[in-house]
Amino acid sequence: MKAVITGDIINSRKVASALWMEDLKDALKDYGEEPKDWEIYRGDSFQLLVNPADALEVALLVKAAIKQHKTLDVRMAIGVGTVDYTADKVTESNGTAFVNSGECFDGLKKQTLALQTPWPAFDDTFRIILQLVVLFADNWTNTSAEIIKKALENPGINQKELALALNRKSQSSISASLNRAGYEELKNVMEYYKQEIKKQW
Repeated sequence: MKAVITGDIINSRKVASALWMEDLKDALKDYGEEPKDWEIYRGDSFQLLVNPADALEVALLVKAAIKQHKTLDVRMAIGVGTVDYTADKVTESNGTAFVNSGECFDGLKKQTLALQTPWPAFDDTFRIILQLVVLFADNWTNTSAEIIKKALENPGINQKELALALNRKSQSSISASLNRAGYEELKNVMEYYKQEIKKQW
């Protein structure tokens, strides 16, 4: 089983790509080789192949990376399934993971994050959960997004170390930002997602 994240940048034409492209590439390159495991295409669209258990965390990290830029956001669809054909480019590979991701992406309306797997009951549960997750995540400020990104990249560090890593003056401002951004709740959701998806195969 694999997960495919298909995404595109919202409002990409309003901000010079030079400002956000490196942040997107930096987020993606931690999860494999370009273009076999991830690829940016059509200027502002991307596809990424990851372990299903990591998919939600990766999607939130990508969202945080993009929302560091004030007017930008990102739409993403996570598809879980098989990979039946592996090409040199991820966008030319195939299997139910790609089909599910593509169908889910085409079905995104105002929702900025959704998933489609081979397990309908799992999908029903997480459809509701992800609607709540994006209530937090869609409203991250660029400052919150920067802090969330650093926290996701360094899960082992405490708030004092996070403040140092971000050159912020106080731990209390980091704590307030994480609270506003719903970081503890998001961590709980990511943990629950990992636990539940591992039961499926």
